[in-house]
Amino acid sequence: MPYFNGEAVWTYLTTPFLLAMNGVQVEETEDWREGTGTWRVLRAYFPGSIDTHNLVQEFFFGEDLRLRRRDYSVNIAGGFKAAQLTSDYVVANGISLPTKRRAYTRGPDRLPIVEMLMGAIDFSEVQFE
Repeated sequence: MPYFNGEAVWTYLTTPFLLAMNGVQVEETEDWREGTGTWRVLRAYFPGSIDTHNLVQEFFFGEDLRLRRRDYSVNIAGGFKAAQLTSDYVVANGISLPTKRRAYTRGPDRLPIVEMLMGAIDFSEVQFE
């Protein structure tokens, strides 16, 4: 579990910079409508040299270009499909970060099943030095 937590938090805190790393390939896919919003979607292909949940993930960005959701499979836990929702943004030293992350099992319609919370992470007192 410590490995998963370290890998997860590192990728959470480095997104979107993570998407610009050497070896990561990114393509824009079809927009996604969820609730009242329409989000732009980037599909990222990660090289095996980057530790992350799985090698193909999707990142959903709102009109304000903030990350709203991240879809992946949790390979280390049997490969279940997850939708991680991000919210409650703060700005630390000019960088906007979500302080709340909720990972849910994702249904066949690609929507998060909010009754099936798989993980929750909250950050507080964020700053860069």
